[in-house]
Amino acid sequence: MNASLDWPGWIIFHVPHDSTWIPEGLRDQFLLDDESLSEELLRMTEDFSLELFTVGVPNDQIIRAPVSRVVVDVERFEDDQQEPMSRLGMGVIYTSTSDLRSLRQPLHQTERESLIREWYRPHHDHLTRATEDALLKYGRALLIDCHSFPSRPLPYETNQRDDRPQICIGTDRFHTPVALVSTLVDAFQSAGLAIQIDAPFAGALVPSLHYCKDKRVASVMVEVNRSLYMNEETGQRGGQFDITSSLVRACIRDGIRFWSAKMSGQRS
Repeated sequence: MNASLDWPGWIIFHVPHDSTWIPEGLRDQFLLDDESLSEELLRMTEDFSLELFTVGVPNDQIIRAPVSRVVVDVERFEDDQQEPMSRLGMGVIYTSTSDLRSLRQPLHQTERESLIREWYRPHHDHLTRATEDALLKYGRALLIDCHSFPSRPLPYETNQRDDRPQICIGTDRFHTPVALVSTLVDAFQSAGLAIQIDAPFAGALVPSLHYCKDKRVASVMVEVNRSLYMNEETGQRGGQFDITSSLVRACIRDGIRFWSAKMSGQRS
């Protein structure tokens, strides 16, 4: 099958949290021993989300963060004054673990700037260029912000309710079309999956160049409950991974198709 038929060039998949890589030169920044750091990575990494969402997607439509989120979290605002999670020590540069213990040695401003310059800004530049290219070629762009979440809330999470859905859809008031949310909800519910909107997580990433400025850039976050596809205790891929992955991609594809067709019909 031609992947471009399923994923037109104006769709961009953003995968920010599936990497476990901590560059060797940065290991000494972390206070945790190797075993504790491995446990923290197991809790915080969105394992297998690259494959979960992007099998069959053209490579130039995938923007993936190369380093672990415990190095730099590309989903946070660069300025801690703008980032609500920074009050928990989990802004763009984490200083706290998922259970709110100390994660890192105190960094000098030059060390912080070096991390942002090397890992954060190039990632966002890449995402912005991909968005600009889509706008130039197609007059539109849709970002799918690809995530997974643990079946039970971690201590740092603001939403501590245990009744977690199988799928969470995150929205932005400016950039997430209501009609797209509706068609995605219909697709996931038709597949028999329990879904919530903006719970337990909310929001959808948009490049700062376009944020709250350009309605041609749409964005939606899709979060998958890890219990659907992996063993959360061991970090191993589960027996239902392939089925779940195919189902998630099919629901996203169908939701986008129905939304796009609806929008085309309204414009004709």
